[in-house]
Amino acid sequence: MTQTPSFANGARFDVCAVGNAIVDVLAPCEHGYLTEQGLVAGSMQLVDEAQSAALYETMAPGVEASGGSAGNTVAGVASYGGRAAYIGKVAKDQLGDVFSHDIRAGGVHFDTPVLEDGAGTGRCLINVTDDGQRTMCTFLGAANQLTVADIDEALIADSAVVYLEGYLFDPAPARAAFEAAAAAAHKAGRKVAITLSDSFVVHRWRAELLAFIKSSADIVLANEAELSALFETEDFDAAADQLAAMVEIAAVTRGEKGSVIIAGTERHAVPAFPVEKVLDTTGAGDQYAAGFLLGVARGLPLADAGKLGSLAACEVIAHWGPRPQVSLADLAKEKSLAL
Repeated sequence: MTQTPSFANGARFDVCAVGNAIVDVLAPCEHGYLTEQGLVAGSMQLVDEAQSAALYETMAPGVEASGGSAGNTVAGVASYGGRAAYIGKVAKDQLGDVFSHDIRAGGVHFDTPVLEDGAGTGRCLINVTDDGQRTMCTFLGAANQLTVADIDEALIADSAVVYLEGYLFDPAPARAAFEAAAAAAHKAGRKVAITLSDSFVVHRWRAELLAFIKSSADIVLANEAELSALFETEDFDAAADQLAAMVEIAAVTRGEKGSVIIAGTERHAVPAFPVEKVLDTTGAGDQYAAGFLLGVARGLPLADAGKLGSLAACEVIAHWGPRPQVSLADLAKEKSLAL
């Protein structure tokens, strides 16, 4: 029987995420298509509305699915039976309605005021090659308009873990909102988690990210490439040790090698769950974060929290789209994992 950690006492929500509210458009592609379009395989780049429209015209037929990194994570938390909330900005348009409906239907609390005038709801055009790798071009749109005024301090204070999406380091107003959320969480005695999101984000904002991690983060989630970019070294162990020295908990995903979780002198290597065929890696890191952070919020041993993360990542890469298609709570029960 686990004991609720002190930072989660009295919390209405296990995890509240702050992120870019994005609708994903996913389509299959050949590697040659990426070259033709001048895209770097596996990257995420920001595009304007005109570039987004032009690229959309060249893409193969695909599917639309509510996404956004942190939005995917809280959808995973809810699928595990966790109590989840989300702060993000959509426009008063069709895609905004789609995003709002999807996240609420998944059991996530979401009441950020919509953007009445201006840019449309953000979208991410995701081209997926046959090895499951995704290459993303994101038009932030309304998501870019998240401001400090959208940060509900009462909601933040009512959440055991506040999870911040590293992509928010790109737009300045959203970064200010990000910092306000972290301050509100610590004022209420809650934990602040951040995902580095993408190695290209780390390259753009390395100094700022390091400063934020040192001053405001309790938990950091990253993958190997992001960790390498943050400390400018290919030495995984050295980089992991540097990160662990800055925060209470560091969780680093390593693809098929699983993940490594470090907290003080604790170090846990958590294997990945086997997958028959990887169809689409979109959302893998987001779902790992869902299981891991829920486990942390509920006071599970870190290795057990990592197993929940691995299971959620395993589920999402076996199908198209960034959110669970089956109940993660049922999957955990099948695997005899603690929740």
